[in-house]
Amino acid sequence: VSSATAQLRSLPVERSGPYAPRIFRQKPFQAADPIGPAMPPSDPSDSRSPPAQDGVRLSDVMGRDRSINIFAGFTRDVESASRRLDDHTRNTTVLAPLNSAIDNLPRKPWEDPKEYQQIGEDAYEGDDGRDRAQRNIRRFVEAHMISVSPWPENGKAKAVGDDMDVWWETKGGTKFIQPGNIEVVSIASTVANGEVWIIKEVRNYA
Repeated sequence: VSSATAQLRSLPVERSGPYAPRIFRQKPFQAADPIGPAMPPSDPSDSRSPPAQDGVRLSDVMGRDRSINIFAGFTRDVESASRRLDDHTRNTTVLAPLNSAIDNLPRKPWEDPKEYQQIGEDAYEGDDGRDRAQRNIRRFVEAHMISVSPWPENGKAKAVGDDMDVWWETKGGTKFIQPGNIEVVSIASTVANGEVWIIKEVRNYA
C-alpha cells in the first residue's frame, strides 16, 4: 500500500445523507520540515509576489498559511504532487483554494456523483473504493498545479495532467484565473521552484 493511499484513508468526510463513506478522517496538515512558525492568513489586499527564498522548495512552504491547510494536506496525499513540489528541476505555480472554498463544494474532492450512481453508497469503501478516491483526489490536486513559474500575465499554460489552456489577467488591480474568473487572494510564497497563489474558489476539476 503506497504512503499516499495510506494517508488518503485518513481524509475527512463530513457529508450528510445516505452516501457518506466512512473511510476518511483527516488530521490537520503539519509541514514535514517546518522552516519557521506557521504564518497567519495572507493579506488579501496584496497579490504581489514576495521575495524569492533561495533553496526553499514548495514542499517546504505549503503548510505555512493556515487558510489553505486543507489543500496543503491533499498535496501530501498525492504522491505525484508531493514529488513535484519537492523537485527543484520543475517549476510550478500552485493555485491553492481557501479552506472555505473546499468546504463549500457540493461534494468532497474525492467524490464523483457518477460513481455513486453506478456503484452505490459503498463506492469509496474497500481497496477498490480507495483506488477510486485516490484517482479523484489526484485529479483535483493536479487541476490546481500549473506547470510553469514564473507565470506571466496572459501567458497560456496548462495544469499538470490537463491539456486545457489556463491564464491569468489583471482587472482593477486584482489577478483573476481564467477560465472561471477566479480571484487570486494573494501570492503567499515565492521559492526556488515556484509560487503558491491563494485563490478564492476551486477550479473546475471534473
